[in-house]
Amino acid sequence: MTPAKPQLHPLLKLAFDLGPLVLFFAVNARYGIFTATATFMVAVVAALAASYALTRTLPIMPVVTAVIVLIFGGLTLVLHNDLFIKIKPTIIYALFGAVLTGGLLFNKPLLGVLFDSLFHLTEAGWRKLTVRWAVFFFALAALNEIVWRNASTDTWVTFKAFGVIPLTFLFGALQYPLLRKYAAEPATQD
Repeated sequence: MTPAKPQLHPLLKLAFDLGPLVLFFAVNARYGIFTATATFMVAVVAALAASYALTRTLPIMPVVTAVIVLIFGGLTLVLHNDLFIKIKPTIIYALFGAVLTGGLLFNKPLLGVLFDSLFHLTEAGWRKLTVRWAVFFFALAALNEIVWRNASTDTWVTFKAFGVIPLTFLFGALQYPLLRKYAAEPATQD
């Protein structure tokens, strides 16, 4: 029997996931987008390092997000152009949607791989949940494009902090009936 991977407490995981974005919002309000971008980059790396220090694993989605944040944040700072930090969410959301869709095309619902320790669903449940999240990510990508192209930088930052986060929590909560309907018994280890 293999030992179980160390898991972060859900509130600590939430802090690592949302903390950098909250810092981005707060610093932007006081010092502007470029200082906020630099702070965001440092906070993302710090959250990833702290998560690794506690679990000795690097989850793939936060690593991909951190790489994209560092690339587009770096471009924002080096070129002194906030366009790059504004399109970063579009790229991340579209990438997540595309990866989930690609997994489905190869008959591998990737949400099952990511959330297997949290949820135990039937094959059909994982497929439906994956389709829903893929569509949601594509919708967020489109929404980010609409907002950053039609609103001020401060409005876009506020949308990121107080629009996307609640939408994501709401969307996740709305998946509860699917999780119950397609629940499977967890596999027992021998």
